Amino acid sequence: MTEVQSLAEQLINHLKEMGGLVVAFSGGVDSSVVAAAADQTGCDVVAVTAQSPAVAGWQLDWARRVAEQIGIAHQIVSTDESERSDYRRNHADRCFYCKQTLYEFLAPIASQRGATIVSGTNFDDLGDHRPGIMAGTQARVQTPLADLKIGKTQVRELAAHFGLENAELPASPCLASRIAYHIEVTPERLKRVEKAEAWLRERGVSDCRVRLHADELARIEVPRTEFAMVLDWTQNDDLVASFITMGFRYVTLELGGLSSGSQNRGLSEPELVQLSSAESRPSSSSSPSRSSQNVESSLNITKAHS
Repeated sequence: MTEVQSLAEQLINHLKEMGGLVVAFSGGVDSSVVAAAADQTGCDVVAVTAQSPAVAGWQLDWARRVAEQIGIAHQIVSTDESERSDYRRNHADRCFYCKQTLYEFLAPIASQRGATIVSGTNFDDLGDHRPGIMAGTQARVQTPLADLKIGKTQVRELAAHFGLENAELPASPCLASRIAYHIEVTPERLKRVEKAEAWLRERGVSDCRVRLHADELARIEVPRTEFAMVLDWTQNDDLVASFITMGFRYVTLELGGLSSGSQNRGLSEPELVQLSSAESRPSSSSSPSRSSQNVESSLNITKAHS
């Protein structure tokens, strides 16, 4: 047995011990590996994907595609984090409120099925600025990859082992992560970022982030090897004119290149410290109507076939 086969077996057995499972499934490689392993436990399993203005359309397409490849039951729920003022104000703890909202939508589904909620949090995530992990801890969401100390490199090896199409898919956090802290998160800004990144990808950029800063400034991040391609588009004003038409006022190219989590560079120590109290914060958005909506929607689950 190879090392990756052994690791896959450990993950499957670890999940099997939890019984029924609700996988918080984004369609990214981490949650896809968890979903693929969960599907092999023989337990009752469903993958649930959030749909909101912060989720790019192409990511939803990948979620549907990978769920179908795995053959796992798959459900999409519309979440309402954008209605929460704590989320829209976009302070350093924004991700906490986003994930808290997600898990509030998943909780009734898990309760109805007598299942445990699991996420794709991997071991490497524990050393990063991830307030969403605190929300998961509060909601008692299990993190099988982190439990087994499986980091990103091993996740991709497992994805290849399971034959997943997205084994090498670049990481792409939600669109809200592109908006600089303290700039309000609005559906219009999220849609604009999605449209701008799609513009770049359609023209051959392999990976990118379009960061939105004060005064509606767009800061484009692409791999350094693709700078020349992007700069060529500025010679005839195609890029700048297109971005301004989308609603940006200014357009810049980040000379440091593509960098995951670059928005966190501006966080002050007090902002990071305040996150330590997030676990004790009660939800500001729970309601009977939400629970009823989740229980009703959980009945409409389709089984995907590979």
